[in-house]
Amino acid sequence: MGVRFDTYCCNYVDGNCLLLDDGEEHSCVQLISKSGIFCNYFKNAVLPADKQLYTEIMSKERGKRCVLCNSYFKPKAKNQRYCPNCAEKQKRIKASERQRRKRALKSRFLIEKAF
Repeated sequence: MGVRFDTYCCNYVDGNCLLLDDGEEHSCVQLISKSGIFCNYFKNAVLPADKQLYTEIMSKERGKRCVLCNSYFKPKAKNQRYCPNCAEKQKRIKASERQRRKRALKSRFLIEKAF
């Protein structure tokens, strides 16, 4: 995420925040925070410019990450692993695997019965 600060935040200079400047250098709050603290300028000016970054950062607390595509989504059940798009694809894949196993069992049973 450091690249995003270099690119978009005009208050980010060499790892320091100009908004916190009171004569001494202060590290950018977002770089030293492990709990997801964001300055108001970053939240209000930088994030709305990048929609993907906005949903990734702001939706973390409210959603889960899809196992396949790593995008955030709001789960409908607590054990949901996939976003709606990937869930549809996975459902088709699992159904075809299930049918393949079923056909294999059926053909094996018919072969055993013939002998």
